[in-house]
Amino acid sequence: MGVTVDITERKAMEDRLEESLAEVRRLKSRLEAEVMSLRDQVSACQASGEILGTSDAIRYVHFRIGQVAPLDATVLLLGETGTGKNLAAAAIHARSRRRDRPFITLSCAVLPGNLIENELFGRERGAFTGADQARMGRFEVADGGTIFLDEIGDLPLELQAKLLRVLQSGELERLGSSKTVKVDVRIIAATNRDLGQAVRDGEFRADLFYRLNVFPITMPPLRSRKEEIPLLTEAFVAKYASRFRKPINGVSQAMLRALQDYDWPGNVRELEHFIERAVILSTGPTLNLAEPLSDRTQADKVESPPATPGRTLDEVEAEHIRRALRAAGWRIEGKRGAALLLGLNPSTLRARMRKLGILRFTDSRG
Repeated sequence: MGVTVDITERKAMEDRLEESLAEVRRLKSRLEAEVMSLRDQVSACQASGEILGTSDAIRYVHFRIGQVAPLDATVLLLGETGTGKNLAAAAIHARSRRRDRPFITLSCAVLPGNLIENELFGRERGAFTGADQARMGRFEVADGGTIFLDEIGDLPLELQAKLLRVLQSGELERLGSSKTVKVDVRIIAATNRDLGQAVRDGEFRADLFYRLNVFPITMPPLRSRKEEIPLLTEAFVAKYASRFRKPINGVSQAMLRALQDYDWPGNVRELEHFIERAVILSTGPTLNLAEPLSDRTQADKVESPPATPGRTLDEVEAEHIRRALRAAGWRIEGKRGAALLLGLNPSTLRARMRKLGILRFTDSRG
């Protein structure tokens, strides 16, 4: 005796359900990608303020941007931390034919290598533990638009070959997949490192350097254009006076002289943070120097460690960074963070901490 059950309809329903779930996963991935794109475009809008200045150095930067923006050439932005490389990248995208397409950004110094690979190239479901769904990488999200890779000098060597492939052929593979994905993306990279020296030291691929260095633009340091400090100061005072609703209508001459006498190792970013703090501390309509630039408050003082025979350069640098971190209460970012004290981008500081093995719990002195 046997029993026969027709499960055709149930099987069809299961197939339809699986198709629906697959569509939901696809739409969720697409939504996450669009959220990422919108977030980066909002950041770009916030950072796309005009590169202020009338000096020959800034005029030349504008000239170079105007030359390359309408084209699809790869651009390498060079310059010290805080010189406005992100503004230049946003300006290039805004003046390009891709201006209506996504502008996606990623700092190569923020995340460890495996997470950067996931962020850049995406992944398939099950590619690694915890990857419970497929996800588009930033290159796919930026398809048709521009991707800005900040701190490109900190990109791990094992990922440089993958980036070179995208530059050469516009092809990539997601983590956990052998399927090739084609993308049409313009790449703008930025670094404060000497990539030529990094190539000689074996820390950066020569072929990738040559592909990135098609059209270099160097952002000038603030100390080379001090005549523009009053213009920049006026812009930052207006910005933060409006944000904090402070009735400030001018800057004292003594403060302007002090600002122009200072060398600003953190460049325009350091100047902006200093003005923001001065506006917060201001109690009247005229902005005055709330604290001497040459003698910051105790939390801002970071003395270099004394030279000790036999110590390596890395050991001296690590001690200097630890002193800054202790002075800042182990805060990295923000107005009183160690990055500002050291005149570094927070992502650069994190990269140096990783390289030097600096962890709070290993520092017996706090």
